[in-house]
Amino acid sequence: MNDLATFTVPRPPVRTLRAPSAPTVDLPAYCGDLFGAFTRADQRRWGEVYVRGLLDVPGRKTPARISEQVLGHRAVQQIQQFVNQSPWASGPVRGQLARQMAQAFRAEAWSVDEVVFIKNGDRSVGVARQYAASQERTVNCQLALAASLVGHAGGVPVNWRLVLPARWDRDERLRGAAHVPDEERCRPRWRYVLEAIDEMLDDWSLEPLPVLADWRCENDVDPLLRGLEARGLGYLVQVSPHTPVMLPRQCATMPGARGTMSELAAHAARHGERTSVAWHDPVTERMRQSEFLTVPVLLRSDQDRRLGSGPAPRPRLLLADWPYGRPQPRAYWLTNLPARRLAETVPLAQLRRFAEEALGRMHEEFGLGDFEGRSFRGWHHHVTLSSAALGFDMVRQQADERMLSETGV
Repeated sequence: MNDLATFTVPRPPVRTLRAPSAPTVDLPAYCGDLFGAFTRADQRRWGEVYVRGLLDVPGRKTPARISEQVLGHRAVQQIQQFVNQSPWASGPVRGQLARQMAQAFRAEAWSVDEVVFIKNGDRSVGVARQYAASQERTVNCQLALAASLVGHAGGVPVNWRLVLPARWDRDERLRGAAHVPDEERCRPRWRYVLEAIDEMLDDWSLEPLPVLADWRCENDVDPLLRGLEARGLGYLVQVSPHTPVMLPRQCATMPGARGTMSELAAHAARHGERTSVAWHDPVTERMRQSEFLTVPVLLRSDQDRRLGSGPAPRPRLLLADWPYGRPQPRAYWLTNLPARRLAETVPLAQLRRFAEEALGRMHEEFGLGDFEGRSFRGWHHHVTLSSAALGFDMVRQQADERMLSETGV
């Protein structure tokens, strides 16, 4: 019996667009580009059938419902074979999707977000009772990381990593039943992020963009930041106020003293001024204004490296959103983006909501949580095709907007 799944992610309000009277984007052409690397015609055909089913079939997107409503007859075995067993690689399809999205809209950042697939059973790949940071509770689930292209037009997840719990390293029976590749092992979350980014940079040749991430529930943010810096990437990473730091010499009464992010912000606020920033919120399409505090920051791991023989780390900035009248900041970020360009940096933080909206739509409209299989390959195939369905909707929306603009409607 297949494990049943539900999917949970914060869901901001979904923007709507009045569609023109005739479609402006051709799904067969879109899928032809997306699946062009498939060597077999039947794989290309079933790819289009599955994407069309994710787009058009109401309710739960099962192989039976997709085949009956798209083809007019049952073809459950063929669809299950294509998704679960067919040996096509997800990476090239995701790369082509990413390039299509880069042409469809202007991406301004890459957003990395946790995705939680709550499960009732214990056999689906990667399932365990584990802590889901985005839900702030322990649940029986699969945990994944999605890397999305985000911009003022919205967001589309283009790359995926399934986070394997430690129990899946030890249980050969589970690994064998789910066909987990030998090289897939439990590893720190930051490694999954950097692997996904390397694929996007090296294999897909995407334009490097600032990376957005929520790291509030991670114990150590330094490995992620060092990895991003080594790749020459800008970042804006939200952290917990309890993140341990070393107080920089210019801000500390006792140089080298240890503290937390909130203590550093409070100390800096007593000895400096906050900057008022007005910016255009890309999500609400309104002007917003708040007070921000910026101060150089050294993590404790930076101090440990300073005591060694390696080169001294480059100081990073703490960016705290701290409006007057509040006893403490409402958000903390670590960034290597220029402090003098706060009016450009602050709106980047809001773009993560487009990734959350996209993931919510993928569940509600494009079957993200409807996968009935249990295998590692099948899971990756399904989330890739769900991303492709959302991507087609994005391409169609952008084409419709251009047509409405040209016709003056």
